[in-house]
Amino acid sequence: MTYQLTAPLLDACVLGIVAEEDSYGYTLTQKMQELVDISESTLYPVLRRLQKENYLTTYDKPFQGRNRRYYKVTPEGLKQLEYYRSEWLNYKERIDILLKGEGRMEL
Repeated sequence: MTYQLTAPLLDACVLGIVAEEDSYGYTLTQKMQELVDISESTLYPVLRRLQKENYLTTYDKPFQGRNRRYYKVTPEGLKQLEYYRSEWLNYKERIDILLKGEGRMEL
């Protein structure tokens, strides 16, 4: 992919996925990789940061004799996701204007 995902955009994508349904690390990585080039080693620091900021919480659930750590979005995380969505729409509109050549400045 030509464009890099910045930390806030990664945060927004993870929150968007987890807001839809609680997810564990592997499935979260798979969902992200369907659309963008990202590795597990990139994703886990994002998950830790979102936990530290109280946007995600975790719980363990047994699966085939092992525990899976699931991530769940918090109310604060939902607020942050709404902020990210709003900011993304604004940013996207501005970039679309520039890409279409409509962003001419009066000098």
